[in-house]
Amino acid sequence: MIDEGTRWRRFAALLPPADAREILDCWDIGEQEAGLDQLVAGLLKHQVPISETVRAEIAVAAEVWGMRTALAPCLGQCLSGDQEDTGLRLIEHAHTVPLPGSSVGDDTALVDLLVVPWIACTRCGQVLARAHSQEPWGDLSYLARHYVLFFPGRSASKGLFAPDSAWDALAQLRMSCSQA
Repeated sequence: MIDEGTRWRRFAALLPPADAREILDCWDIGEQEAGLDQLVAGLLKHQVPISETVRAEIAVAAEVWGMRTALAPCLGQCLSGDQEDTGLRLIEHAHTVPLPGSSVGDDTALVDLLVVPWIACTRCGQVLARAHSQEPWGDLSYLARHYVLFFPGRSASKGLFAPDSAWDALAQLRMSCSQA
């Protein structure tokens, strides 16, 4: 498993050296949120093409650091690169319709939750989703209550993960696909 510092250095390496140094400085001083914001802004500014797999990884980092909502629109505007990429694909967009938790798995933890498809494996079709509660005013909870792996159209989930396990869920998506 890749540690977060290594992942951060890989993200920074996408940018020109001066911008990369700023990203690494943010990591060093504990300003990950600012670093993610600068990363995505730098990708757009320098028109750096990124693979769909890298886009999904940045989305997970943004989720972990509470920046998903703020960065998702800009991340979606980043240039696509590596047309040969056959790994992950970010599928969430502003019009994604949440699914009832019971439609993606029979785990009782999902019963009262709404599941938002988030990242798909382009090889096997399995999906990593965020499971949210619905707030009294109708919006989804800001933070995911769980992460869930499932195959669309099947009623049994392949894995349920704790709210602090976004990277573990992504790793399991990759692992289960390579075993399929």
